[in-house]
Amino acid sequence: MSMQLKTSLKLSQNLRMTPQLQQAIKLLQLSRVELENEVRKELVENPVLEEAQETLESDDKTKTKDETKSLNAEDMSFEPSDSSQQDPQKQDEFDWENYVDQQYKPPQSGTGGGNEEIMNYENIISSEQTLYDYLMWQVGLSGFNEEEYALMNILVSYVEDDGYLKTPIEEIAASEEIEAQELEEMVPFLHELDPPGVGARDLKECLLVQAKHLEEDTHDLVNIINNHLKELEKKNYRGIAKEMNIDLEDVIELCKIIYSMDPKPGRSFMQKDTQFITPDVYVYKVGDEYVVSLNEDGLPKLRVSNLYKSILNKGTKGSADKTQEYIQDKLKSAIWLIKSIHQRQRTIYKVTESIVKHQTEFFEKGAAHIKPMILRDIANDIGMHESTVSRVTTNKYVHTPQGIFELKYFFNSGISKSDGDSLASESVKLKIKNLISDEDPKNPLSDQKIVDLLKKEGIKIARRTVAKYRDVLKILPSSKRKKYF
Repeated sequence: MSMQLKTSLKLSQNLRMTPQLQQAIKLLQLSRVELENEVRKELVENPVLEEAQETLESDDKTKTKDETKSLNAEDMSFEPSDSSQQDPQKQDEFDWENYVDQQYKPPQSGTGGGNEEIMNYENIISSEQTLYDYLMWQVGLSGFNEEEYALMNILVSYVEDDGYLKTPIEEIAASEEIEAQELEEMVPFLHELDPPGVGARDLKECLLVQAKHLEEDTHDLVNIINNHLKELEKKNYRGIAKEMNIDLEDVIELCKIIYSMDPKPGRSFMQKDTQFITPDVYVYKVGDEYVVSLNEDGLPKLRVSNLYKSILNKGTKGSADKTQEYIQDKLKSAIWLIKSIHQRQRTIYKVTESIVKHQTEFFEKGAAHIKPMILRDIANDIGMHESTVSRVTTNKYVHTPQGIFELKYFFNSGISKSDGDSLASESVKLKIKNLISDEDPKNPLSDQKIVDLLKKEGIKIARRTVAKYRDVLKILPSSKRKKYF
């Protein structure tokens, strides 16, 4: 056998994840807030990029347009507020040369030019009292000596936002290099502070501390807390009455008192982590049709700096070659970022427009009329891959006549009906929620009873599916929903 070496040519195609493509995919799945932060970061890191400012002077616009006639198509920037963004026909013919530098002049005030100072309420800072501040204020009024005050300060500093002292005393003592016994002796004083139950190590101790604050006989109350919390959680009042050998009515009255206690005594001091949702897109009804409009308020308007354009146009040689190369790289990065943002906005528009087309009944009549829909339905409609649709609907919100919803809300599986049709899972969840809200609190509906009621409406659903949907809706099982009083 003889061995021979041969050379051959082979043509093949493969997809390479370039840094630019990775950036485009990343921008596609960012939420609105994350996109703003990413753009702000790029504005800091890329000197070629700068934020455009709007001007109200038409003369400046004319002048700017004349100055930029000689610019190449690559000298582009992104202004989301342009009206062509809203027209899907024009979006594919994006005219980058229209996005040029403009001089900025602050808008003139229409109040007459007076010197009166107008209060800006957004600049007023309000500070809320923390649980630590409130507890230490009480400690300062309690007449402790210097050593006791220091010990109380240590204990209070370990009280968490919900009011509990979850760190073991031994661990606190070791960390602070003091005797554990000294700290333990101060815990009862901590329990005397307001709000009642603060400084407790667990739920049982929290309820016991609050029981001690009651000005009445608490023997039976303490007995229930110490020995029957499990039965209390299950609302097994008859079992508690039998174990304690007292009347059922007395047990119910005692349980009413326990239910009135606060299991998280620091709740009123916990900081409210309120998150406001800014819609990425709006859907309006104009006449008999629904119109999709991108929300571009607050998105930075990007452009390429004229300073760096002029440096490139000069084309100096010698030591400036590295500078030219650096600016050229940054220019390409800036252009790709602008293109990626534009592509992101255009994709959100197309996906929302397709959703409106598929879910017209929802926009007309509400959540009960939402249809089963999967990612493939939208992907086939707009000619994109399912993964692209999945990314563009993540953490994106739409403002509709029915309220604000995440774009992913509209994608749900179908539940079969006896007539051969199918119903969206979201509609079924809504029916379950309505059934439970209308139930008799003293005789709540079991999961099997809900299955039977839905079956009468022609909806085929398993009991375990009802239980799963109930958990998603954060609704307790029937045994825990039952009310005796």
